Amino acid sequence: MKNVTLYTDGACSGNPGPGGYGAILEYGKTTKELSAGFRNTTNNRMELMAVIAGLSALKEPCKVTVVSDSRYVVDAIEKGWVQRWQKNNWMRNKRQKALNVDLWKRLMALMKRHDVSFTWVRGHNRHPQNERCDRLAVAAAAQPDLPDDLRKDHASHTG
Repeated sequence: MKNVTLYTDGACSGNPGPGGYGAILEYGKTTKELSAGFRNTTNNRMELMAVIAGLSALKEPCKVTVVSDSRYVVDAIEKGWVQRWQKNNWMRNKRQKALNVDLWKRLMALMKRHDVSFTWVRGHNRHPQNERCDRLAVAAAAQPDLPDDLRKDHASHTG
């Protein structure tokens, strides 16, 4: 398996509002940048989309280290929250539904294909790839005529 590092970040102006993601894939000396923007989305959705886009771009199963400044994404995976939500029919607890279930399902399917680990880094702390991902995400969110984020419950949640 190839060892790949995936750096990710999401950005949103308002929550919900226009948002974007940036991702950088590094394998050896090869680097690939990805970004896209959406209108009426949330920061957490863009954080998840960055990871999904990066993993989706890989053409074969790889050992991937995801580097993210999102506690939401990193902790949900590393602390087993998302597996518990799934086991409990996508409920965070007895009263609260898990948010962004559509994206968590996509991410979990991709994680079955790859050997994925997650590392958290402090955002806006001079980490070169994290700073670049942030610039990609902000630029993507600022594009005109952004497509709508297709999730159906975006107006009722800020997750």
